[in-house]
Amino acid sequence: MASEKVETVIAGNYIEMEREGEDSKSNKSKFSYFFWHGGSAYDAWFSCASNQVAQVLLTLPYSFSQLGMLSGILFQLFYGLMGSWTAYLISVLYVEYRTRKEREKVDFRNHVIQWFEVLDGLLGKHWRNIGLFFNCTFLLFGSVIQLIACASNIYYINDNLDKRTWTYIFGACCATTIFIPSFHNYRIWSFVGLMMTSYTAWYLTIASLIHGQVEGVKHSGPSKMVLYFTGATNILYTFGGHAVTVEIMHAMWKPQKFKLIYLMATLYVLTLTLPSASAVYWAFGDMLLTHSNAFALLPRTGFRDTAVILMLIHQFITFGFACTPLYFVWEKFIGVHYTKSIFKRALSRLPVVIPIWFLAILFPFFGPINSTVGSLLVSFTVYIIPALAHMITFAPAAARENAVERPPKFLGGWAGLYSMNSFVVIWVLVVGFGFGGWASLLHFIQQVDTFGLFTKCYQCPPHKA
Repeated sequence: MASEKVETVIAGNYIEMEREGEDSKSNKSKFSYFFWHGGSAYDAWFSCASNQVAQVLLTLPYSFSQLGMLSGILFQLFYGLMGSWTAYLISVLYVEYRTRKEREKVDFRNHVIQWFEVLDGLLGKHWRNIGLFFNCTFLLFGSVIQLIACASNIYYINDNLDKRTWTYIFGACCATTIFIPSFHNYRIWSFVGLMMTSYTAWYLTIASLIHGQVEGVKHSGPSKMVLYFTGATNILYTFGGHAVTVEIMHAMWKPQKFKLIYLMATLYVLTLTLPSASAVYWAFGDMLLTHSNAFALLPRTGFRDTAVILMLIHQFITFGFACTPLYFVWEKFIGVHYTKSIFKRALSRLPVVIPIWFLAILFPFFGPINSTVGSLLVSFTVYIIPALAHMITFAPAAARENAVERPPKFLGGWAGLYSMNSFVVIWVLVVGFGFGGWASLLHFIQQVDTFGLFTKCYQCPPHKA
């Protein structure tokens, strides 16, 4: 084996460590790198796009029935841009943190940087603790939602088992993600996952248009304020998938290239979510208010079964995306993060999966749980905290003067950037967390009252329950 060479590359003030010469002549190594070991800007784009739109694709028509067509489209565009902005802020803070540390000769080659560590390094332990709480709680429930979605989807192919039993089965399947070491190793999964979601989105669009409007279709949304803000927070959740931004950046060979990747991913995702949600809502209207999963209303065909199977596979991938940062946190907590034994790390990760399994069985409310998580957790994790952290980090004149990443010129310098961040904080705090939290919690409690905790088969036809 050729000796490993570590080359220090300086790009502006940013010091980057790259590895070269790792058996590049070996066919096995080339095969492994092609399918397994990604780190390019393209890999990051696929990871962002694949992670951003998964099961939520199936609940957006439900949100449109709560919001109405016009508000549904406008909120997607608005939160898509806002999510891209805060993902950009997170990338700036990551580069700032890593640059400062590498100037202190800190080597990150055997360490995965996470968001709470960025907050700790730039703002101190109190910010670290706040970031750790919100990020881990959001990723925990994000994994729960993927597991719930698996059970909800497979039921439309095989209803011989109730959704709770399917949750047990898919919980065991998703637990196999403990063997995937890091985001480097999601190269082929990210690509395949996005292709699967793209198929499903266009299936929903075309199938709804071919099906046409149901007899007597009504489009009464928005009809109630509770439903309106519940739908809005589901869209807030949709474009708040960048809780894993730091881990994806750290898996890149050149993290400073990440700046516009999330925006590019969002633009592609909008080509999937806008047509599919609009078409399904146009065809079925208010029927979606009692069917949070779009598959429930479309007739069973080979195309629909294919979409269900592809979404199941993609939800497995997205479960891994949400869980991997939790695995890292747990590894660091118990002291096995630096071990080179994949088996030892995998075994240590198992306790992370157990509470996810339990919560998916406890709260199987596919759809309403998205809005609740969006308002209470996503609002802080990926909107409010990054915007506030950015403003406080660069509040001192010296920090602005020595910033690795300067504000975009079109914003009007630091003043424009602070204005944008202030708007994000106020909007999300009032509309997302305030009104959204009130509405989604109220709606969630209604689901608990109607169906009960640990319900066997949420929103199943009465004769199948």
